[in-house]
Parts: sequence; C-alpha cells; structure tokens
Amino acid sequence: MEKKKELSLYIHIPFCKQKCFYCDFPSYASIDYLRENYVDALCKEIEIKASKYKIKSIFIGGGTPSYLETKEIVKMLKSINKLNLSEDMEFTMECNPGALEEEKLKAMLDGGVNRISMGLQAVQNSLLKDIGRIHSFKQFEENFNLAREVGFKNINIDLMFGLPNQRLDEWKESLEVVARLNPEHISAYSLIIEEGTAFYKLWERNKLILPSEEEEREMYSITKNVLKSHGYHQYEISNYAKVGFECYHNKVYWKNDDYLGIGSASTSFIDGKRIKNIENVKAYIDKINSGEDIIEDITINTLEDSMEEFVFMGLRMIEGININEFNKRFGVNIESIYKGVIDKNINNKLLLLDNYNLRLTEKGIELSNSVMSDFILT
Repeated sequence: MEKKKELSLYIHIPFCKQKCFYCDFPSYASIDYLRENYVDALCKEIEIKASKYKIKSIFIGGGTPSYLETKEIVKMLKSINKLNLSEDMEFTMECNPGALEEEKLKAMLDGGVNRISMGLQAVQNSLLKDIGRIHSFKQFEENFNLAREVGFKNINIDLMFGLPNQRLDEWKESLEVVARLNPEHISAYSLIIEEGTAFYKLWERNKLILPSEEEEREMYSITKNVLKSHGYHQYEISNYAKVGFECYHNKVYWKNDDYLGIGSASTSFIDGKRIKNIENVKAYIDKINSGEDIIEDITINTLEDSMEEFVFMGLRMIEGININEFNKRFGVNIESIYKGVIDKNINNKLLLLDNYNLRLTEKGIELSNSVMSDFILT
C-alpha cells in the first residue's frame, strides 16, 4: 500500500459575532444564515482533499470557530475523525470568550480537540471595549475555568500590546494576571494596523493614539521578563510556552513544512505550491455543492522564494534555522547564497551562528524587520 504523504491541516471558519477593530482576517459578522450550509460544504472538502494525506496536526481557526453551534461543531469533528490521523497529535481549536459554553467545550473534547486557543488580548474591560471585543475579562475567566473543568489540559491565551491608549502598567498587569491563571502557552503579539480594518480608517484620520515605538519596545521587554519569571520560555518572537507545550502546528508554518488549508479563503502549501481558496463564502458553498473548483490562485514557489521563506519564517523562532537543513533542502550551501548578508548581520551583532544554527540575537529580534529584509533575493 502506498504510504500517504504527511502534512498538517488548517480549517477556516469565517463567522464572528462581531468584527474586532484590528482584524483583517477573512471573517464576517453578518452571514450567520450561511453557517449550516458552510459546515456541510466544509465536510465535503475535508472528505475530498484531506483523505489523501496522513494528518500530523490540526488547527481550526477563523473567524471564531467556537461561534458555530454545537451540532455544527459535532458534524465537522465527525468528518475530521474519519481521516488518517497521527496518534497523539496536537489538535487546536480557536475559541472566543462570549461564544463558548460547556456543551461546546465537551463536544470539542469528545471530538478529539486537545488544545484550545483563547483570544483575550487584554484584562482591562475599557481596552477590550476600545478594540471591539464582545466579552469582559470576567467572562473570559469564567470560560477559561470552565475549559479546565471540562478537561482541557493544553490552553493558549492570546494577548496584544501596542493597543490604542494602552499604558505600560496596563500591559504588565495583563501579563501578570494571565500568567497567574497558568495556561500552558501564551501568544503576545504587537498590534499591526492593517488596511481595511476599522482601526486603519481611524489611523488615517489621526484619531488613533498608539504607544510610541520606544514604549512598544519597552512592552516587548516587559513581556519577556514577566513571562520568564512565571516559567514560560520564549521559543518564537511572539510565543511563550511551558516546557513541552510549544505549538507544533505553528512550527509547521515557521519551518515552511507542508500544510493543507480547507474552507473559504484558506491557503495550502504543498510541494512548493501555494494554493488559495476563494474568499466569498456563498460562492465557496455553491461551488463545492456543484462539484466546481474552489481554487482562486496557485503560485509555484521559485527556488529563491523557498529559500527566502525558509530564512524569514525560520528566524522567527528563537532557535533560528539549521544551516545543514538549508543545504539539504535546497541542494546548495547557504554561504553561496547569503554569505555577505550573514557576515554583515553577525558583525552588527544582530545574528549569531552557533553550532550550525543561525539565529537572531536579542538586539536582532528588536530589529528583526531590517534583518529579514536583508535576506530578500532580488
């Protein structure tokens, strides 16, 4: 019997109760009437595409996957459980406070989900309101404790710094309060103002008061110190974990390994091809039901693209990239491509080469955008 190719699976749920002001993901707050039909179409796509592979991790993201009704969650998980799944694999589902109850959590756990990722962003209710979140901190805390009671032993909490009007002491408080809850994993992202978001419109009109660059750097430094003191180790620029709880699925992206995307607007990366599904949810459902193609775009990576991505994504990890792995993957020595760039950044104390591992220094992480841009091959 032919051995199935192994890859990771991403499933996109495009529904939300309310769109957050910073969100540029393909998610919508006014198309609930399509939900049931979307889940049916999703199950068909899972059956057609994912059954060809052995699945080594799953991430259900969005949107707000926990916004689906329990029966829809059960239906989707049933389809997933028919696949060829690796034993003891990591299976994450994103959950938002305010769209979560015991019945849903139990359905997730029974359906094989063993890790949940909860979007909190801040512990101050005034800040939550300012960024368009639909929940209070108390609601989040209740949901977190409920997830523990139901039996979830691997929980990530998302936090965000650099928010409008956010002070240093508020960010420190968010970190301290969340670390005391003792989740296994904490993601701490800095706010990026993306085009097409509510925040972008305000920013264009100078109506958004954001922390200065200096304050943002200070917030990043506070993050590392506070989380380290609570037993979290940083393994990627924005991600911190207790020992043994690094997110396997995210590492698939950072290592440029293959993954299959299912659902509207999802992206796959398989054998050097980047494949994007159509974004329009109604069109996605109609095309799946009539057996039509739902692929909007296929980009075939050049060797240069793949080398750049391997370096860009890999340097996000604190351990960096393995030079031997680069040489093996691309059949060339990294020095023949990047010697000048590597030497320059090592001399500037932004990169460190240590036992075949090339990684960013502390200073390099702070200036990571400029380091990464050096690796663009033009």
